[in-house]
Order: sequence, then structure tokens, then C-alpha cells
Amino acid sequence: MRNLRKFFGYLTLILIAISMLYPFFAMVNLSFVPNNEIFADAGKVIHSNLTLQNYKNVFTQIPLSTYFLNSLFVASVVTIGQVLFASMAGYAFARLNFRFREGLFLVILITMLIPPQVNIIPLFFIMREFHWINTYNALILPALFGGFGVFLMRQYFLGLPKDLEESAKIDGCNLFQTFFKIALPLALPTVATLAIFTFVSSWNSFMWPLIVTNTEGMRTLPVGLAIYKGSFREITLWGELLACSVICTIPVIGVFLLGKKYFISDILQGGVKE
Repeated sequence: MRNLRKFFGYLTLILIAISMLYPFFAMVNLSFVPNNEIFADAGKVIHSNLTLQNYKNVFTQIPLSTYFLNSLFVASVVTIGQVLFASMAGYAFARLNFRFREGLFLVILITMLIPPQVNIIPLFFIMREFHWINTYNALILPALFGGFGVFLMRQYFLGLPKDLEESAKIDGCNLFQTFFKIALPLALPTVATLAIFTFVSSWNSFMWPLIVTNTEGMRTLPVGLAIYKGSFREITLWGELLACSVICTIPVIGVFLLGKKYFISDILQGGVKE
């Protein structure tokens, strides 16, 4: 009975994995198929007539490399900045005693309940007053601070044994040395988890970059592809769009693979906490 239950459990997981991987496989496969053959045989899983023409068309018709590099730069800086600030703030809320600590943390939690769309108009006016419209400042600075990251890091640091930090203080480490040499390295699984979530969120961001950018040289990949799709008149070039989609997923998959070990470790640690 136990083996039968395990068999059905694995079978369920395999079916779920196939249902999630098949659309991705179809996207990659169809991105190499000419436009006139994509819908010729809708039930065909693997096509034999493959070509790189869709990818060539994408790079020649739109400044895809510019969009890609903009998104990569913005997402990387936002990820590094938010991880650093969230880690420092989370450590402060977990270990330092200062006035209104609990009240300030409650305010941070409340900000997580506010829909991001509510902040768009006041943020836009702030960016305009600083003359940051259509600059990297507008794309990066508002995304450097987030309540979720502070909450996540604070919860980890609360569970960190204080004996380690006290030993570091006895050895002559000050607050910053204790944080960067003891606490932060131990929090690497949680840092990797936050970095993955932040990078994916920044990479996929569409509404804010659409509002604060107005030239091709500053557009990020989601905005550029949306404008490219909107430029179609009579037919939709599905091959080119699928090629763009494949290119969009490469950095996200790469970041997850780099942080997979720590990400899974963090999940397992959370599952065995008492």
C-alpha cells in the first residue's frame, strides 16, 4: 500500500512537471519554425523544418540587444541594491534596539498591502521633479527598497543564534564586521532566494518602465517587445514573437540555476524549523 501511494505520488509529480514544461518546449520548438508553418500542423510536437530566420529577423527589425542590455543592467542593479538594503534593514530590525522599532516595522509590513499601481502617479511626479524621466535613475531607484525583502531577512536573522555574534564581538568585531563577516554569509540561502525573486520581478516589470521611458535607447525588454507586437498591422509574426520570448527567458533561467542550490536549501531549512 505504501509503495502504491509513493507510485501515484511520483506519477502526479511527473504529470504536473510535463504540463508545465510542455508549453516551454513548444515555445522553443516553434521559435525555429517559419511563420507560414507554425499553424500548418498544430498537433505536431517536433518540426523538422527548423530555421534561425526568426531570430535573425528579430535582431534586424528591432534594437533587441539594446532592450536586452537595459533590462539586464536594471535588473542586476536592482537585485544587488535591494538584497543589500533589505539585509541591512532586516538585521537592524532583528538585532538592534531603537525607538519605534516595532512601529516602523509595522509600517513596512503595511506597505506590502498597498497595490503597486497606487504609487505610480506620485512616483512619476517625484521623478519628473528630479528630471529623471527617461533615465536609469527612474528605472532603478524606486525598486531598490521593498517591504518583502526586509521582512524575509528579518525573519531569518531572528532565528540566527546570538552566540555567534557575541563571539565575534569578543574577538573585536564591530557591528558592521559582525554583519558582513558572520550574519550575512550565514544568510546566503535566504539572500539567494530574495535575489531570485527580485531579479525575476524586475526583469518582468512592464508598467513602470513603460511610463518613465520614451526612447528606444532606454526601453527595457518587456516594453520594447510590447511596442514591437503593437506595430503589427495585418498579420502577427508569431515566429519572431516566440523567438523574443525564448530570449527573454534565458536570463531568468540562468539566475535560477545559479541560485538553485541555495534556494532549495532555504526551502528545506524553512520546512524543518521548529
